[in-house]
Order: sequence, then C-alpha cells, then structure tokens
Amino acid sequence: MAASAASSFQITIARPSVLSTRRISSFCSTKFGGETQKLSCNRLASSCHVSSIQHFWRSFTSTTQKLQKVVTKAKSEADDSKPASVLPIDLRGKRAFIAGIADDNGYGWAIAKSLAAAGAEILVGTWVPALNIFETSLRRGKFDESRVLPDGSLMEITKVYPLDAVFDSLEDVPEDIKTNKRYAGSSKWTVSEVAESVKEDFGSIDILVHSLANGPEVTKPLLETSRRGYLAAISASSYSYVSLLKHFLPIMNPGGSSISLTYIASERIIPGYGGGMSSAKAALESDTRVLAFEAGRKQKVRVNTISAGPLRSRAAKAIGFIDMMIDYSIANAPLQRELSADEVGNTAAFLASPLASAITGAVIYVDNGLNAMGVGVDSPIFKDLNIPKSTE
Repeated sequence: MAASAASSFQITIARPSVLSTRRISSFCSTKFGGETQKLSCNRLASSCHVSSIQHFWRSFTSTTQKLQKVVTKAKSEADDSKPASVLPIDLRGKRAFIAGIADDNGYGWAIAKSLAAAGAEILVGTWVPALNIFETSLRRGKFDESRVLPDGSLMEITKVYPLDAVFDSLEDVPEDIKTNKRYAGSSKWTVSEVAESVKEDFGSIDILVHSLANGPEVTKPLLETSRRGYLAAISASSYSYVSLLKHFLPIMNPGGSSISLTYIASERIIPGYGGGMSSAKAALESDTRVLAFEAGRKQKVRVNTISAGPLRSRAAKAIGFIDMMIDYSIANAPLQRELSADEVGNTAAFLASPLASAITGAVIYVDNGLNAMGVGVDSPIFKDLNIPKSTE
C-alpha cells in the first residue's frame, strides 16, 4: 500500500514538472530571432533562475530523463498492486430467487450462473414434478461441468424450493393435484407459501427472476386452441409472473430488480408457436410496463423483460421446430450467429445490477437483432438483391 501510494504521489508531482519544462522550451523557441525575443527569453530565464540558455537545455534534458525513469518506475509499481480499471457488474451481498429452473441447459440456468458469477447468492424454485430429478442430478454432480463459473469455481445453489407457479395458495389447488403422486412428499409449493418460506429462511431478496412458461396446446393453431388451453397458457406463462412479484415484492429490498423472459412471438407472427402462447407473451410484456410502475412506486423495484432468441433447450425442443427457428435466425438476423444462453444470462446480470438503475418497464431484445427485421432475407424473392453477407 505504501509503495503504491508513493508511486501515485511521484507521478502527480512529476507530470506537472514535465509540462512546465515543455512550456518553457516552447516559449523560448518561439522567441528566438530579435532583440525583443532575446530579452523576453532572458527575463524568463532569470525568473526561472536559469543563468543561460545552454544551461537551461542541459538541465531540461537531464530532468526529462530522470522524470521518465521515475514515471516509468512508478507506473510499473502501481500496475503491480492496483487492479485494472473496469466497470464491473458487482452483485456481492445480493440474493436472487430464480423461478423455473429444472435442468442445466435453459435460460434460467444461464441467468443463475451469470448472477452467481457477479457474486449473488442463488435460490431456485423448481417445478414440483421435476424437483426430485433436479436435486438428484445436482447432488450427484451431473451438472458440475455446466456449473463452472469464469473464475473456475462452481456455482453454488443455496437452496432449492418446490414450486408450482400456477397456484397462488393451497386453497387454489384442486384435489387431483394434491393427491397426485408426483406431488407426494413435497409441501409449501404454491407461490404464497414459497415466498413465505424464503422470508423465514433468508428474510429478503434483491433479485426475482421468472423463467417459466407452459402451453398445453402450444402446437395447435390459435383457431384450434380451446378456451381451457388458452387460459392455461396465460395462467402459467403470464399471470404466474404477476403472482410471483405480488407475493415476493414485500420481501424485496428497495432498489431490487425483477426480470422475466419473453419471445418475439408477442409482436410478430410465428407459425407453430400457438395454443395461446403468443398471447401469453404479449400479456407478459404489457404487464411488465404496468408492474414497473406499481413496483417502482411501491418498493423502488425495477421490472424488465428479456426477449430472447431461439435456444436449443429441452423445453423449446418440445415445440418441435426449434432447429428450424435457429437456422432461420442465423440466415436472417443482422448478426449471423447462434445465440448462446450465456448472452441472455449476462444481460440479466446487467439488468439486476446498479449499472441498470434507471432501466425499468423495458423489453430488452437479446436475439442477434432478429427483432429489427421486417422480412426474411433468405427468401428467393430477394435473390437478385445485393444483401450483405457474412465474410466468415
């Protein structure tokens, strides 16, 4: 610390000295030529206690060399002890609850990793029927490879809670679900109960992430979707976020952040993404703006959603055409590359950090720019146009 302080002090003193001698040199060089110029320079030399121009130049050269050595040495010493000047995403001391993680290859997992890499403590809510498999895989080290953080350590999940975000309280759960063997052995898994459990265990959280969606009739066109299927998609994919924030907001610290995941089908036609799921995502985005106002005024909590591009997750594969959507994105997006889950995770970490302290009520697109396109440029109709192509 002392060496570092001394180095900084030397640099502070040395730099003005170099500037001063350079100014003197420049001043004198512009004044040579006539009697007036000589007189001005002599006066300057006298005021600086320099007996002659020749002596001045010797002193300047010697001083410059010494200062260069001092500055170089000081810089070297400072570089050894002073951390690089960066703009960090620092979430140390923050606690995050991520709802909707059931494996290690979706966006929810990637968000958890990025938050953990930034220093946040991770709590997870897992769908009850998937809880046993998830916890067993975690315990047996099956996720260890994907738990590796940038510094080489493994992401730690402090606690996993059973969660079914379709139900707000136990009174909402139908009898056939209560007696279902896939729910046997688990308790306190409705939204209100999980929020209360987190409060009892940890007191408060800073970050809430909604990473879940379900549409039982997602493969059906909208005109063939039943009322029950449509409302189920809305309930699981949109209202579940309202419910989560409603019950977790009282235990969120002021300045906290809430994040959800949406998809471009909310505003563009994506054939095959049916069953009311496009409507559910549109509702989610609309709710994001309203919730941003209400949660911001009530608890100073920011609310945003990430519109993520297609990813080969297990959930997405269930739709049946995810590979086609990825190929389409690569062919038509401004950035012709496959999206990685980490890019969405890192965006979530930014939104959860103080760096995004003025961002709320926003839809943030992380899709290589596909949202900006009005047409598919890989269509044969554009074959004669001079469309920019990747040079790789």
